[in-house]
Amino acid sequence: MKQFLLAGACAWAVLALGAPAGAADIDPAKIADHVKILASDAFEGRGPATAGEVKTVQYLTDQFKAAGLQPGGDLQKDGARAWTQDVPLAQFDNKDPIKVSVTVNGQVQTWAQGEQIAIRAPQTGVDHVSVKDAPVVFVGYGVKAPERNWDDFKGVDLKGKIALVLVNDPDFETGQGDFGGKAMTYYGRWTYKYEEAARQGAVGFIVIHETAPASYGWNTVKNSNTNTVFDIIRADPTKAHAPIEAWIQRDPAVELFKASGLDFEALKKQAQTRDFKPVTLKGVTFSTDIAVDAKKIVSKNVAGLLPGTKHPEDKVIYTAHWDHLGVGLPDAKGDRIYNGALDNASGTSVLIEMARAAAAQPRTERSMLFLAVTAEEKGLLGSEYYAANPLYPLATTVADINMDGASVNGPSRDFGTSGDAPLTLQDDLIEVAKGYHMTYSPDPRPGAGSFFRSDHFSFAKRGVPAISFGGGQDLVNGGKARGEALQKAYTTDKYHQPADEYSADWDLTGAAQNAEMLLDLGTRLANSREWPEWKAGSEFKAERDKTASARK
Repeated sequence: MKQFLLAGACAWAVLALGAPAGAADIDPAKIADHVKILASDAFEGRGPATAGEVKTVQYLTDQFKAAGLQPGGDLQKDGARAWTQDVPLAQFDNKDPIKVSVTVNGQVQTWAQGEQIAIRAPQTGVDHVSVKDAPVVFVGYGVKAPERNWDDFKGVDLKGKIALVLVNDPDFETGQGDFGGKAMTYYGRWTYKYEEAARQGAVGFIVIHETAPASYGWNTVKNSNTNTVFDIIRADPTKAHAPIEAWIQRDPAVELFKASGLDFEALKKQAQTRDFKPVTLKGVTFSTDIAVDAKKIVSKNVAGLLPGTKHPEDKVIYTAHWDHLGVGLPDAKGDRIYNGALDNASGTSVLIEMARAAAAQPRTERSMLFLAVTAEEKGLLGSEYYAANPLYPLATTVADINMDGASVNGPSRDFGTSGDAPLTLQDDLIEVAKGYHMTYSPDPRPGAGSFFRSDHFSFAKRGVPAISFGGGQDLVNGGKARGEALQKAYTTDKYHQPADEYSADWDLTGAAQNAEMLLDLGTRLANSREWPEWKAGSEFKAERDKTASARK
């Protein structure tokens, strides 16, 4: 197997002949047209297992078909392929009202769902969860990492208890230590915290929300966790989920510590060291009563294929998630539809137009698969299902290029990727970008853990070279100052909120340029015999190397 960039840029210099930059000619107006439709109220926020999903899947199918793609989904009885891949999921909803209270030194305090606390619908497969006066234990960052000689639990028995846990890694605030400094590891993700809760046998983990280490505000937490929850179908869901998975606002958490005679900030500092030991909040217990509506549903990934002319078994995959949060809690204006225009009607619209442009160009030697996945907002479940049950072998999947959001503020001088992954695919993108007069900027928020938050991660953890593209913040119109301000405003005011709607003020010329660049990258890959690789030291390299013999 050849090293993809063995000769640095020289490998691309050969492939670049006959592939002029910008040849795809993607129209920003067409991207806008798709966003207007997909993010309209008529699509009801594109929630999985809703009427909005039915409309979305049909729209994507129609667009892929019109673009000239072939069905690339599930194999049917006649040997032909469908346009979709079935994604069986478990669906969970809390039945109102949820009763939550804490008893502090004998005094009962009632908490409101979505205000002091946000409890996810329990995913253990039961229809009722009742917790009465469970002791509360602070377990620091809730990390058990033997390879780092780190154990926040120190043998504490959490059975029958609720654990309070900090979000992100122990290094986040200091910027140095055993967990990569500001750059989040998977131990910092809230998903890991909940997985560890199940392993520790706790009644539940409640993550203490703080905006900086979480990288988003309480509104995002509330809206994401009080809505319908999905999971893959599990033989024993209790091995993956504790009965209670929740977030708590920082202020009421601090008050609990104070009532127990504890200093929250001092304990947080202790938790940033490997000597930390769990601390019981004396005089504090937690109670809740939740009725659960649990059912099994089948959602859909949508797959359009352009078969390769010489090596059709090799697949270059482009992904974008079509789903958003659907209909949920109302905002201050009473709006309950979470339209998800930027997240991710924009990326899905770019995917459609890239597919159209790819179908119009000469067919490539390797195949191209355009995959719109479901349930990203519910835990990357559509891509997770695909990666666990691939339509085409992962061993001969050349790369996954993911788009979670598009540039809506005009062209930029730079671009980024989620998490700055150590792989040659990123080097290739940087080389291609030179033809578009764009430079690479490292992830501006490494502490946000973005590498673990988009659909490319489902591929990456199984060894497939995968990146998630991000538009730059050094805008041609306004520079870095304007780009950073707009990004901050979106995260604060619109991310996972009903306000994420299409605006006539959007400038999608940057999105179109980025789409052309990404299609350029994939086309070069699809017309080569080169295989991107994880670099030495990557945690995903060993998994990819297991299937090296399949790539020739």
